[in-house]
Formats: sequence, structure tokens, C-alpha cells
Amino acid sequence: MSIASDLIRGHTQTIILARLMAGDNYGYEINKSIQQRTGGQYELKEATLYTAFRRLESEGQITSYWGDEKTGARRRYYSITASGREAYKDLISEWGRVSEMIAKLIKVEEK
Repeated sequence: MSIASDLIRGHTQTIILARLMAGDNYGYEINKSIQQRTGGQYELKEATLYTAFRRLESEGQITSYWGDEKTGARRRYYSITASGREAYKDLISEWGRVSEMIAKLIKVEEK
């Protein structure tokens, strides 16, 4: 069963920053790692992924550069900045608070 996109949509930035915390990478590989980590239950649409890259780059949270592949198509790699690392820490903290709140809100209490 796949995960409803609406449940994850607000966390795209956090997901991308988390993947970049592990090291520089390019779009296809980032999306592939998301699919693998979720057992194929979730993947970002290409338009969503690249829109998020542009937004993160304009906010100074990531930078990009062209790889120097000797064969095949050139790839644009993304790298997290110090600002992006701070944003990631803040987003993870926020996620913890929100997930606790949601757990409280959806818990059914016996009368």
C-alpha cells in the first residue's frame, strides 16, 4: 500500500535535506534512495523534487554544481550548506513536536 502524498507533502524539504546530510547527490539518486528507504511506497514526483531544489537553493540551504562524468549525461549535484544543516535540525525538532501532537489528537480514549 502506498502512502498518501498529502501526509508527506509538507515534509519534502526535510526529506531532501536529510538525503543531502549523507553527502552530495543528484536528483535521480535522491529520489531512488527515497523509494528504497520506503520500500517503494513513496517517491517524489520529478516536478516536486526539482521545484524543491530551486526553492532550497534560493534560500541558501543547498548549492548545486555540474558533475564531471566521463560517460553519459552530465548530472547536476546538490550539496547541503551550513544554513541547510541548521534548517534540517530545526525541521527535525519541529517534526518531533508535530508527531507527538498528532499522536495525542488521533488517540481514541475510552469513555
